[in-house]
Amino acid sequence: MPTSAKTERLEARVPVSLKKVIQRAAHLKGLTLTDFVIASLDRSAREAVREQETMTLNATDSLRVAKLLIHPPKPTAALRQAFRRHSATVSMK
Repeated sequence: MPTSAKTERLEARVPVSLKKVIQRAAHLKGLTLTDFVIASLDRSAREAVREQETMTLNATDSLRVAKLLIHPPKPTAALRQAFRRHSATVSMK
């Protein structure tokens, strides 16, 4: 038997005018107010996360990254020192 996902309550106080617009939009979509709000919040939240976690490069930058991945530069003295400090202070189990 499938189990239902755990849910939590979320409350928000909104101006009457905004609630009326949301109710109208829900009605036009054929959804309950709750279903409309949940779908809208889900879509908006996922978009906000994606915008922050995704990097978009133009063609020039994309080509530069690809070339650096194919032919990476040799580590500098500062990077080698950082690796040594990391190895001395961080243990991997």
